[in-house]
Amino acid sequence: MKPLYLASGSPRRRELLEQIGVPFSVVSAPIDETVLPGESAVAYVQRLALAKAEAGLARLLSEGALAQAGAVVLGADTAVVLDGRILGKPDNQAHALAMLAELGGREHQVLTALALSDGESRHLQCVSSSVRFRPIARAEAERYWASGEPADKAGGYAIQGLGAVFVTALEGSYSAVVGLPLCETAELLARFGIDCWQVPALLPEVTKQR
Repeated sequence: MKPLYLASGSPRRRELLEQIGVPFSVVSAPIDETVLPGESAVAYVQRLALAKAEAGLARLLSEGALAQAGAVVLGADTAVVLDGRILGKPDNQAHALAMLAELGGREHQVLTALALSDGESRHLQCVSSSVRFRPIARAEAERYWASGEPADKAGGYAIQGLGAVFVTALEGSYSAVVGLPLCETAELLARFGIDCWQVPALLPEVTKQR
């Protein structure tokens, strides 16, 4: 089976791949994540996901790792979008509090794009989910910032963490909001001959549920 490389430093994406039993290695693929003038949110996440996959491939090629039975690289990018605007990671406390104030009591979109490539063929997909927040008081937002969780999160929150208390509704893929849509990822991996549930420890649980 082809070896899979994840071109991401996100611990959440690593955990999600491990959740579905897919063995992988991590490859460093730093890219410029600046939004281009006039670029839509969908175009932005798709461009970055593909750029990460291609940067990962280039890194493996330079190290000679692509000779390993056609290595496949997975790149992904997630953006929180409100009124067509991309809400990135907060620059500081004031920025984080401003974003939470905007998100409070409203619905926003979370876009996650994923790209897989082996150097010969590539597949790109974007998943959109809608998340609704309850109103967030400033004092509560300040306490949340003090926890340290929002500092490195797009939109200034983590649905899989303490930020879950703000969420009143979710339409779409929960795993995509976390950082990687597992259903779509599994489908794209299958196109490269990579199966889920490869980790032996997971198989008894799968069998037991039948």
